[in-house]
Amino acid sequence: MKSKNNYLPILLFSCVALGVIIGGMLNFPERKISKQNARKIKIERLIDFINEEYVDDVNSDSIVDLTVSSILANLDPHSVYIPPNEQSTEAEMMKGDFVGIGVNFFMYNDTVTVVKPLENGPAAKAGIIAGDRILYADKSKLFGRKLPTDSLYTKLKGEEGSNVLLTIYRKSTNKKLKIPVVREVVPIKSVDTYLMLNKTSGYIKINRFAENTYDEFRLALEQLKKQGMSTLVIDLRDNGGGYLEKAVEIADELLKDKELIVFTKNRKGTITKTIATTEGIFETGRVFVLIDENSASASEILAGAIQDNDRGTIIGRRSFGKGLIQREMDFDDGSAVRLTTSRYYTPSGRSIQKPYVKGEGEAYSHDFNIRFESGELYAKDKIKVADSLKFKTKKGRIVYGGGGIVPDIFVPLEVKKGEESLAYILNSGLVSHFVFEQLDNNRNAFKGVNFQAFLTKMQQDETSVSKFESYLKDSGLDMTLSNNNPLVKKYLTAEFARQLFGESQYYRILLKDDTMLEAVSK
Repeated sequence: MKSKNNYLPILLFSCVALGVIIGGMLNFPERKISKQNARKIKIERLIDFINEEYVDDVNSDSIVDLTVSSILANLDPHSVYIPPNEQSTEAEMMKGDFVGIGVNFFMYNDTVTVVKPLENGPAAKAGIIAGDRILYADKSKLFGRKLPTDSLYTKLKGEEGSNVLLTIYRKSTNKKLKIPVVREVVPIKSVDTYLMLNKTSGYIKINRFAENTYDEFRLALEQLKKQGMSTLVIDLRDNGGGYLEKAVEIADELLKDKELIVFTKNRKGTITKTIATTEGIFETGRVFVLIDENSASASEILAGAIQDNDRGTIIGRRSFGKGLIQREMDFDDGSAVRLTTSRYYTPSGRSIQKPYVKGEGEAYSHDFNIRFESGELYAKDKIKVADSLKFKTKKGRIVYGGGGIVPDIFVPLEVKKGEESLAYILNSGLVSHFVFEQLDNNRNAFKGVNFQAFLTKMQQDETSVSKFESYLKDSGLDMTLSNNNPLVKKYLTAEFARQLFGESQYYRILLKDDTMLEAVSK
């Protein structure tokens, strides 16, 4: 009999896959669903029959949602229904900003707890600090009610310039405070950070392709060029995709005039090609793109364009394999469907969509299980490619279609074989929750400590890994971390740095001895 831990990698990968399936949005113009037809009338009459004649009271809205979801589930894994409460949140994420108070928070012991106020955000300006518990927003009670996340957001968001009076419990002083906050537009960054790795190599980390991604990327590129960058590293690991046109705009900065970036084909066979222009500001320097099994959709478009035009080197592990394009179509109630309307192809003609069976979305998600079992996360020769899907790059190199982008340089998982679940735990909310608890128990231990002193303090700390192991055990994950001690300590130190000093310091620690970046310098 397998132990519970043997299923943990499958569970974690399934969750990641579901996020990619739901989050991989491409090319969404506004459009309304078409009007009356016979099938629509039949569904409407059925709902009327249920409302008027069924023996028990039934929420007809939930039936409609279920019907729509069931229909889409029989199309492909990426055609999905989005209820109104989820649609508004996802729209904000892709828009790149929202109006609110500007804090990172989570529910801790049934209380809204500030992990860190956003730098120069409205909450930070008003005096909110990490560790504060938000008890009330005006007269709305936010603790002890098990409020869903969307309800919490509603209480904290509002019109730009509007006021909200927050009642705060500050643990460090054991006091309640009333702090007025003026809501402002708060950016949601899609470029997590950019920095110089050395005198000539620049690094840009993109977490998704949203409305503001190209502008953020262009700014980062310009700043790095001013600092002497001649080699660019674009990190697309764990990037589940987004808007196709943003990946295209970024590719255009790197490719020469008239080079093919991507082409699409719809059900009628109509082909639309997207070609690079003369406007690129980094067409000659060296380029490396980092990908992994969670890089999907728009990430694969960018990586495929770079690979097929022999513009740069792809480093990492085989990408997710999403080559379908969705359009978002809105309903009047604020919900929407994302419907697959075409396929995209890389410049060599590859479709990188992995195989799927209609109506079997769960099996599609569990493709990660096969990657575990086959050993492909540790050896490139374990990646299965079909000779019938062989294509050539601009210079004649062989590349393959049919299931993601296969990297030019393969880099295995850092964790030891058999302990793959740890890699995903280290990138999950468990690490940030653990670090928050450690800081919350004794924030004075880091008071007035500068970054260099912090690094020394963490280096001398020999208890953080064992404490995290105990924390995981209390959370129902009985794992031994000793085999991966240096890696775990690096992630813990990076998260401490993020909560104490910010995102840039987080990445400076995390990127040190990064195995994919080491491949860049070889």
